Amino acid sequence: MSNPIDRDLIRSLFLHDTPLMDVRAPVEFAQGAFPCAVNHPLMNDQERHDVGLRYKQQGQDAAIKLGNKLVSGDIKEQRIAQWQAFAREHPDGYLYCFRGGLRSRTTQQWLKESGVDLPLVNGGYKAMRRVLIDELEQSIADSQFIILGGKTGTGKTWLLKELSGAIDLEGFAHHRGSSFGRFPDGQPSQINFENTLAIALMKNRSRGVNQFWLEDEGRLIGSLSLPQSLQKKMKQSPLVLLEEDLQYRISITLKDYVIDLEEYYRTYYKHRDLQTNNTLESDEPFKQFSSYLLDSLARIKKRLGGERYQKVEQQMQDALKEQKSSGNIVSHRIWIESLLTTYYDPMYEYQLESKQQRLIFRGNSHQILANQKKILDLD
Repeated sequence: MSNPIDRDLIRSLFLHDTPLMDVRAPVEFAQGAFPCAVNHPLMNDQERHDVGLRYKQQGQDAAIKLGNKLVSGDIKEQRIAQWQAFAREHPDGYLYCFRGGLRSRTTQQWLKESGVDLPLVNGGYKAMRRVLIDELEQSIADSQFIILGGKTGTGKTWLLKELSGAIDLEGFAHHRGSSFGRFPDGQPSQINFENTLAIALMKNRSRGVNQFWLEDEGRLIGSLSLPQSLQKKMKQSPLVLLEEDLQYRISITLKDYVIDLEEYYRTYYKHRDLQTNNTLESDEPFKQFSSYLLDSLARIKKRLGGERYQKVEQQMQDALKEQKSSGNIVSHRIWIESLLTTYYDPMYEYQLESKQQRLIFRGNSHQILANQKKILDLD
């Protein structure tokens, strides 16, 4: 009979950012894990596949026998050494496998035989994930949300950093929420996104916070879906509209999508090539950055229409050419203004019509910050 799941312990692990050692195979870890977890598997992907196949064909005893054969000798010693290092570095840590079964018990036993005690989480990943799903739904049900809206480039993400009780959904999704919102290193898995969101809300609620600022989002942030219960509640929550003048918005967009993003590409490719021991071509990051801008524009080609798309594409090409030759980024303001005024603004104004009844405050960032307490009281 398996040990009962300790929900209070699991909540405590997440609330206190307890280091976790995940002994599942790398493919399982990639599909879904927790923010404070590292992957030190008992079996690699191929070994797990072979043992699973043996289990289906010949049963548990034969699978265990094969597993002990595959993970033996130097391989076993190397993995135990990894686990020992984790335990030394994190004496408060825990280990887990998928269900808190054979893999985590084997890991725990081998560690114990080497002189190291490391507790395991009963129920494993499956139980921990269940607790977070339940916590997320409870947090959504029990919390009040203030939705921060505004046209593209008003600096909603920047303002969220200054607001008390803000939850940065786009930050958790690693995406800026538009066709231009992608990063070169991609997004987390859907499960990881939900786990991170659940833990953030749970931590805030444990401190007595139940009012949260959220940026106005659609159903998707990039390829990731917001939980349906959150989508529904956001559509019913009061709206605060951030308003800034056009030149300010052009400057914010320039910083976010040109200055900062080009630097992100340079850092990303430098780090990637250091890890793979590749030699980075000096202009490769800029090539990739340029492709990103042009590909992002192509994603909305149909909605722009052929003539307008060709105009903006040429403006973007000219700006990139000037930036590459002289480092001057001023010309980027031309295509940014074109997109804001002829595409994003009309689209947002149309969408805003259906949200007017939820609007409780409008103003620039300084006015919103100065009236934050009043706005929360209006909710």
